[in-house]
Amino acid sequence: MNCTGVILAAGASRRMGRPKALLSLGGETFVDRLIRVFQSCRAEVIVVLGHHAAAIRPLIRSAAIAVNPDPGRGQLSSLQCGLALLPPSADAFLFTPVDCPSVSESTVRSLLEALAAHPDSLLAIPRYQERRGHPVVCRASLAREFLSLPPTAQAREVVHRHVDRTIYLDTGDPGILVDIDDQQAYDRLVSQASLL
Repeated sequence: MNCTGVILAAGASRRMGRPKALLSLGGETFVDRLIRVFQSCRAEVIVVLGHHAAAIRPLIRSAAIAVNPDPGRGQLSSLQCGLALLPPSADAFLFTPVDCPSVSESTVRSLLEALAAHPDSLLAIPRYQERRGHPVVCRASLAREFLSLPPTAQAREVVHRHVDRTIYLDTGDPGILVDIDDQQAYDRLVSQASLL
């Protein structure tokens, strides 16, 4: 499938105190790691910026950039900015917040393969120990539904609408659940990465 990855990196990172997109993990920034993982699965990549765009944009060299002019509206508005640039050739797209940097290449590949293998399914979502995580993979036809949501909505409204056509892919990858919101969570992630 022709796939596009959308990385949501428009947040203010208030609790962290600095742009989460530029935090380091294993010698890469969060945003560079996600770009690499998505591109390893032959996905084009769109990074959505907002707050801290001036600091992040010069460091992104191998992905398209969308800018959310009003990132305070929330994550759905950033997803909509990214989907507005979805190439017409895309069969599917996947999306993840930039503060969820730990998913493995094999998990992303498995999600794409699962969706490709089930033509009647619209979404593929990873699970680890019964908990759902990121990235979420969608057929390109769903882009219209996300784009038509009102500003007060959340992306999960589209996801819940199609539960009966969703693949839940059980994986041994705890990285699908990693969500770095503050310094303590980041310190834990760095210490765990150093043990690998």
